[in-house]
Amino acid sequence: MSYTLGVDIGTFETKGVLVDAGGAIVATATRPHKMLVPRPGWAEHRAEEDWWGDFVFVTKALLAQSGVDPKAIAAVAASAIGPCMLPVDADGAPLMNGVLYGVDTRAAAEIDELTARIGEDRIMQVCGNALTSQSVGPKILWLRRNHPEVFAKAAKILTSTSYVTWKLTGDYVIDHYTAANFSPLYDVNTLAWTDALAGDIVDLERLPRLAWSTEFAGSVTAAAAAETGLAVGTPVTVGTIDAAAEAVSVGVQNPGEMMMMYGSTIFIIQVTSDPVRDARLWYAPWLFPGMHASMAGLATSGTLTHWFRDQLARDADFAGLAAEAEASPKGAKGLICLPYFSGERTPIHDPLAKGAFFGLNLTHTRGDMFRAAIEGVAAGTAHVLETYAELGASPARVLAVGGGVKNAVWMQATSDISGTGQIVCEKTVGASYGDAFLAAVAVGRAMGGEITEWNPVARVVTPEAVPAYARQYPLFKRLYAQTRDIAHELGAG
Repeated sequence: MSYTLGVDIGTFETKGVLVDAGGAIVATATRPHKMLVPRPGWAEHRAEEDWWGDFVFVTKALLAQSGVDPKAIAAVAASAIGPCMLPVDADGAPLMNGVLYGVDTRAAAEIDELTARIGEDRIMQVCGNALTSQSVGPKILWLRRNHPEVFAKAAKILTSTSYVTWKLTGDYVIDHYTAANFSPLYDVNTLAWTDALAGDIVDLERLPRLAWSTEFAGSVTAAAAAETGLAVGTPVTVGTIDAAAEAVSVGVQNPGEMMMMYGSTIFIIQVTSDPVRDARLWYAPWLFPGMHASMAGLATSGTLTHWFRDQLARDADFAGLAAEAEASPKGAKGLICLPYFSGERTPIHDPLAKGAFFGLNLTHTRGDMFRAAIEGVAAGTAHVLETYAELGASPARVLAVGGGVKNAVWMQATSDISGTGQIVCEKTVGASYGDAFLAAVAVGRAMGGEITEWNPVARVVTPEAVPAYARQYPLFKRLYAQTRDIAHELGAG
């Protein structure tokens, strides 16, 4: 029997899974970590402790739990939150904390400057994406300007997955899907790094080499084997961003199929036959040559529920809060929540947007507020799906995955407000399971279509007509539009 091992590093925890040749899960392991917020609008991880330390921990746990001989593992694949920005020195040592994906909005000034200098149309033509808080290029420019001493020492600028693969193999490599988020430094037309739009950000030699996700970054070194317990020489794939691996885990593979990931943020990926390029969404080449992906994501989703529990419900756990929310009527008795507690990504791309509970009165309970928070995230998701519809790219199938699929209120509210059904597969382990499958594909132990056999459909969430949502969803969008200027003035102060 041969096995593949997948590890995914998320915003709040790392998950690992060991599977056999038929996709059966042999062992799972998790380890929590924290997202650091040193100041408003910033979001960071400690690369050595939170990324590599977690990888080592869960890999050792998987081997100990399963009793599998490390030499029986055919390949290893990793995914991680992304796109992130991590400068490392000539020895590969991190020079600062890893700057996280679009929830980190520190480079707003650089985004505005680069957009004005290069031009929106030119950026879309070359990069397939507008510059937003999801873009890594402006964050590198922020680093160069604000910490020139760190930038000068940076031999490479990595993302989270490329750091882990370097620790495993000693090679600096990044997949095309992740690299497309390095705008304006990646040309989606030539599938190559470019400095044609902004030559003052970074020398291209300081970026990892490009490859496809199921190509090999290298093999496990003796040093990595000593730390992880893996066998020296075990093949390691290039890997990808967590959301892409999560999409693979539930069978997203054909044009028109969409993943809805319920995690610390909502993240959406739809595979398309042709590029879908619109400033409100994101574009990238998909994990395999000749395929495309259209993406969207909210800034706070599961993160908002964590905040609510930590600040307003320390006496309750998530199960108790979910029960309180379920007891509240749909529409939360007229209470609307704008979930923009870390600004917002798609479709409004507004880092200065603010969170709000609107419509409170003395009859509202904590359960009403928690339901409103969940429904606010669901409304933000519906806004994204509405954008896809406007572009003629409504999904044929939506497959839901992530920890949030266990929250019936959240799932049903999302389907009800958007009018979209959702498929939930049997295994909801998530990205680490997708990593294990991609590792199997890389070594020829599985073909792409076999994921539906590895992970069959378990249930379907069907949308229901809810009068309260029909009335409140348009008010949700108007509330943001009518308070936008106030939010921006607050942010400027």
